[in-house]
Amino acid sequence: MRHMGAGRRKLGGRRNAPRARRGRANALATQRRVQRVRRLLNVRAQGGPFYGALDLGTNNCRLLIAQPTPAGDFTVVDAFSRIVRLGEGISRSGRLSEAAQERTLEALRICANKLRFWDVRRMRLIATQACRRAENGAEFLRRVRRQLGLELEIIDAETEARLAVLGACPLIDRQARHVLVFDIGGGSTELLWVEKGAGGERLVRDWMSLPEGVVTLSERFGGAEVSPETYAAMRAHVRESLTGFAGRMRARGLPELPCHLLGTSGTVTTITGVALGLSRYDRARVDGSWLNRAQVRDISERLRTMSLAERRAQGCIGEERADLVVAGCAILEEIMAIWPVDRVRVADRGLREGILTRLMEEDGHVRPAQT
Repeated sequence: MRHMGAGRRKLGGRRNAPRARRGRANALATQRRVQRVRRLLNVRAQGGPFYGALDLGTNNCRLLIAQPTPAGDFTVVDAFSRIVRLGEGISRSGRLSEAAQERTLEALRICANKLRFWDVRRMRLIATQACRRAENGAEFLRRVRRQLGLELEIIDAETEARLAVLGACPLIDRQARHVLVFDIGGGSTELLWVEKGAGGERLVRDWMSLPEGVVTLSERFGGAEVSPETYAAMRAHVRESLTGFAGRMRARGLPELPCHLLGTSGTVTTITGVALGLSRYDRARVDGSWLNRAQVRDISERLRTMSLAERRAQGCIGEERADLVVAGCAILEEIMAIWPVDRVRVADRGLREGILTRLMEEDGHVRPAQT
């Protein structure tokens, strides 16, 4: 009888083990949240000024809140990022759908609460390609202002590109004379030819905005199951615009090839996370790392041949990027085919950092940079 009783207790222990593990995991998560809130309250109590930068794109809504440092740069104190797919379906309808607007308003409400929590007085809140392209883009921003009190502005593609370069500039190799910077977004792709000036400053000599990104290209060709023929068609679709930009630069007497490429986008950071074999995305390991052509080619082909479910299971891709990442690979591979250098620097930074840098330059907190 004692033996049977012991067996029952052991069996009951096995049944309760998953519940106990969940309980410990929940307790640990709660402890971490409490610690984070305490840290945020402590930083806020030390005083500002705090600056805010919001980037509302075709696919993502991102916010950074930062504080200038005595060293002439800034420290990020809070951040938020959510995939909202504001531009979903816009290539067919020309309008922002009601469902996309509701998803975005939910994310923007969190951003508004964070800006209030930090008492941010200096901020710039921008909207890019989806709101530029949609016939009801300005109407949506009026709705945001009315419901949430946030004043978003629609910026043009050149301003977007220059701010992205400003944010990513610290990752340009110091020895590089010429660099091609690219930002593969949801609804557009920006490319900029950046040179080192006589005083070491970085100057944009030429730029272009390709009206295709991971969302628009996936909607045009499909992103769930991508055959070799479909992938080739994706690349061919963006090739004409990219070769036109390369030809324009040659006509201006600019070098055929940059010293290296610098990519800032969800595409290049996602590919890097997969190349590094990360079980979950880790910005500290991705930002500033390098990719070569063979890695990009191999990872792109591996992702293309995966099923949608297999891509979803990748920790650096997940549910929300699984049907978009292959289109991003097609754009990236075509960029690397036209400018066939072997090194790509990876930047998990860009537009928001550029906004913060510009605001703090204007207030004399960070050193001026030319782009």
